[in-house]
Amino acid sequence: MPLISPSLLAADFLHLERDIEMINRSEADWLHLDVMDGSFVPNISFGFPVLEAVASICRKPLDVHYMIERPERYIAQTARLGAMMMNVHQEATLHLHRTVQEIHGAGMKAGVTLNPSTPVSVLEDIIGDVDMVLLMSVNPGFGGQKFIENTIAKVKRLRRLITDSGSKALIEVDGGVQGDTAPRLVAAGVDVLVSGSYVFKAENPEKVISDLRSL
Repeated sequence: MPLISPSLLAADFLHLERDIEMINRSEADWLHLDVMDGSFVPNISFGFPVLEAVASICRKPLDVHYMIERPERYIAQTARLGAMMMNVHQEATLHLHRTVQEIHGAGMKAGVTLNPSTPVSVLEDIIGDVDMVLLMSVNPGFGGQKFIENTIAKVKRLRRLITDSGSKALIEVDGGVQGDTAPRLVAAGVDVLVSGSYVFKAENPEKVISDLRSL
């Protein structure tokens, strides 16, 4: 049974409290928060004023995904939010091992994110230190993109790396996760599904979350 982490990026920001209350009522395990800086990715999403407002009413663990340059600058602030997981991109972090240590030192779980073109082999020397690996199944920066098919094979390679190393890291996938792709991802070895538009744009989002969780 996969964990479900709906992506706030697809919520209705005119009715954000309503959508977060829906998440609170639902069977969602976490809430995924995509922070973009317009530099590392070609889009800007939201910053700490929104994160703080969300944290004040969300009863689900916060899964914070930084698509920004030098995310290590915000470890302390993220911990103060009460975030459960802080995800940083391998491509945006010069000293990844140090950053993972600092995230743990701040009391959070550490996730490392890989872009579609980044091979899982770059994690060989750190896989035992991370709590989760997030594979992007679309190019980061925008919601609603088409799923990149190579992600299925990439998940299988990552699962082998985790098994062979003895790591306990979870595998999370973000991008194009919906009715046809979610079962294939779970079968390939995914532990956590991030879904944005497929959940928040649905007629019955709570049922969609429940259906994903029962895969």
